[in-house]
Amino acid sequence: MADAVERLWRIDARCAASVALATIAVAIVLLAMGTPVAVAQDPKGLEGDAEIVEDVAVEEPLDPGVEADGTSSGGKDEAAQADADKTMLQWAFGSLGLTYSLIFLSLSFTLVALIVMNLMTARRETILPVELVQGFENQLNEKKYQEAYELARSDESFLGQVLAAGISKLSTGYPQAIEAMQEVGEEENMKLEHRLSYMALIGTISPMIGLFGTVQGMIAAFRVIATSRGYTPEAWELAQGISTALFTTLVGLFIAIPAIAAYNLLRNRVARLVLEVGIVSEGLMARFQSVGTKKP
Repeated sequence: MADAVERLWRIDARCAASVALATIAVAIVLLAMGTPVAVAQDPKGLEGDAEIVEDVAVEEPLDPGVEADGTSSGGKDEAAQADADKTMLQWAFGSLGLTYSLIFLSLSFTLVALIVMNLMTARRETILPVELVQGFENQLNEKKYQEAYELARSDESFLGQVLAAGISKLSTGYPQAIEAMQEVGEEENMKLEHRLSYMALIGTISPMIGLFGTVQGMIAAFRVIATSRGYTPEAWELAQGISTALFTTLVGLFIAIPAIAAYNLLRNRVARLVLEVGIVSEGLMARFQSVGTKKP
């Protein structure tokens, strides 16, 4: 049984490490995509376009129906060139805006902190320390019950709290001691589940925030079409709303997927360790089964 539990523990640890490495790999890919993309252009073609624009500016006034925003073609070319020189991260930040960027950054940092905290909490040394099991069993073998109680009480681990509750109720009988151990075990298990639930919460609300940004971006794109009376909107005017819609969905899923994966892996690990705590604690207390029973 112990060997099987240990094998499952190692498999779960490898799965958690794989999720962490996959998340880091995706982050590296996104950073690599942040390099500027050079746009190949013909210098002669640009000079010819500039001459055409100058000729139009000299010979013929601009048509208000064509340039409804009052900007020149040269200005739009410069803006297009500036957009082409943007990195992926700059484009993503510009599409998300300050509000969504702060929200997603806060969720990301919180998720990393929760994963680290729960990884530290869900260790075998924290929940089921081997030193406590050996020391407690040695004290019981030497019939030093008060020392065994003090040892368990001074240990802040899951097993230590359960054993301390059982020893403290032995005077009333073995069934009462087991009941006290179960109550403390449920309370400690609830604390662990409570810490894990925040990761599930982030995994749930992140895609919802992304969906909210998707709807908002599509509304912004259709608003451009609805308010463009007298001229046809350019593609770049619609791209801002559409990019907001897509980037919010992408970032929301990017946060939610590792959050849900880490939550399920850690929950399975905690459930297995809690089960092992119950088996070990009952095994240590089994020698007191005759306490509190009436002899015929």
